[in-house]
Amino acid sequence: MIDKCKIIELPKIKDPRGNLTFVEGGKHIPFEIQRVYYLYDVPGGAERGGHAHKELQQLIIAMSGSFDVLLDDGTEKKRFYLNRSYYGLYICPMIWRELDNFSSGSVCMVLASNLYDEADYYRDYQEFLDNLGITK
Repeated sequence: MIDKCKIIELPKIKDPRGNLTFVEGGKHIPFEIQRVYYLYDVPGGAERGGHAHKELQQLIIAMSGSFDVLLDDGTEKKRFYLNRSYYGLYICPMIWRELDNFSSGSVCMVLASNLYDEADYYRDYQEFLDNLGITK
């Protein structure tokens, strides 16, 4: 399942006055955008994420600075380093994610397929594995 998660290169319009990148839901990414949020002022050494979603799809973009995203489908783990605002990491449902190694001043923007719904979260890793039928 982790192979469905991938880096998506977004359009980049180069201009000497500054570059421009845009995202169109359903065109550049495989879902319509229902929510946008961002993480910033993350203290050094802090981790974010630590959960999975039952249905939600996301695109994670490093708008400024850099950070790592560790993905885990219960059997395989894969780490992505994000540091360019024209690359986004697509995350499909039922993938555990952890974000760490935030650089100073980094900003992480997330485009989400659904509005916030606490019932869509797995916040306990063992519960996530149990739902996948994986015993460890």
